[in-house]
Amino acid sequence: MEFLTGPRTSGSIEKAQAIYAAIRRRRPENKKDFKNYLKVFLNIDVPDKNICQEHCSPLDYLWYVFNIDFSANKRQNADAVLWANRAGGKTRLAAVATLLDCIFKTQCQVRILGGSGEQAGRMYQYLTQFLHSEFEGFVSGKIRKGKCEFINGSTVQVLTQSPTSVRGQHIQKLRCDEVELFSEDVFSAAKFTTQSSSSITAGMEMISTMHRPYGLMQKVISSVKDSSTPVFKWCVWEVIETCRDRVCSACPLFSDCRGKAKKASGYLRIDDCITAMRRSSRACWQAEMLCKKPSLENVVFDEFDPAEHIRPVDYDPSLPLYRSIDFGFVNPFVCLWIQVDQQGLVRVIDEYVRRRATIEAHADEIKNRTPCREESVSATFCDPAGKGLNDVTGTSSVRELRAAGIAVSYRRNAIAQGIELIRRAVRAGDGKSRLLISPRCPRLIEAMQCYHYPEPGSAASAHELPVKDGVYDHPIDALRYFFVNFKKTHTPKTRQY
Repeated sequence: MEFLTGPRTSGSIEKAQAIYAAIRRRRPENKKDFKNYLKVFLNIDVPDKNICQEHCSPLDYLWYVFNIDFSANKRQNADAVLWANRAGGKTRLAAVATLLDCIFKTQCQVRILGGSGEQAGRMYQYLTQFLHSEFEGFVSGKIRKGKCEFINGSTVQVLTQSPTSVRGQHIQKLRCDEVELFSEDVFSAAKFTTQSSSSITAGMEMISTMHRPYGLMQKVISSVKDSSTPVFKWCVWEVIETCRDRVCSACPLFSDCRGKAKKASGYLRIDDCITAMRRSSRACWQAEMLCKKPSLENVVFDEFDPAEHIRPVDYDPSLPLYRSIDFGFVNPFVCLWIQVDQQGLVRVIDEYVRRRATIEAHADEIKNRTPCREESVSATFCDPAGKGLNDVTGTSSVRELRAAGIAVSYRRNAIAQGIELIRRAVRAGDGKSRLLISPRCPRLIEAMQCYHYPEPGSAASAHELPVKDGVYDHPIDALRYFFVNFKKTHTPKTRQY
């Protein structure tokens, strides 16, 4: 491949064209040849440097998804997550991956599913542009509006954002573009579409910028932490053009850049990045371009800082122990173990979260996890709704817990009042915090960062209460019951102005 990027060799035009066409059909077998192939035949110089620590380069993503079916070390699946900045080339590179899958992998069935029809159409449009650029010889028949077929039996098709479109598909590669915009039911259906063939490993690629801390992309990133699914992440510094003639101290980007752009080799213009930064808020710039913590604009506890509020805290026998419970069956049942020290610091030391279990099973687990004798527990607070009779059992959750030896108490309260008490603990008016959560409480920690209000303008936003999504609200409710019941005489009052 090297001679194609160097000076032209002598010889007849016909011979050169024949060699050129033969190399176009030859699969690149290493990363260096792969980069050259993209540059020569697709006119794309894909950045290959990871500038930020723990990030990767766009070429790392492309080489992985292409080479996985040719690697000697076969993986169980070819799933991958791509988290990158706005204007970072995600959609275009995914179109490149689709083209290469179809021309070098026989009978490869690829589907494109976008967060909107426009998004899916954009990736397909990139693909058709590549095909019209001297790759038409690989296509069988006409290139249609949302589908094209290749002479080796491979096919690409655009799917619409609906469960009906997704269900029934049995394909090898599914590329989900702008996952953050997907509906939950479509994304759930999409998980069952891929099947490996004898030579191609099935893979689902989840591609997006992370806009919200409680969005679908955040859930995807959290779900793959304990799996072998790779996350390819890059930000503006991996795709920005090389900075050559600017004075750092005079550049608006310098506070974030710190010279990183001088090492970069991307395609995003520096002036465009400066313009985007000036147009946006700091929170949006960090989320959309630096791929840092998403915007907290709609999050309930926007002052919650993992670096400050998460710390190992163990049971202290010298302090009273409290428990706080939120009931659930299909949605999770949650119990928190909490202590408060002499300075008023609330220490959440453990959590128990479980679905689809009886109150009897929950009671046994709660007693087993409690680090002191049951009679030494100062109080166990719970959801007032737990006193309601169950139509099936004829009893209530409160009665069942009491019968199992767990003395529970409760107090009616307004959701807004409890949330304000938690907010005050996270960050009081004097700037101080009096809340610590142990790393043993991952579900509560996630909920503190993701519990959110409805999207502005939606019907639910008129009530000005957080979303009850069955995921993040239950750990927060358990914490809320503690604060409401712990100091009954300090309940804040709501006023109308």
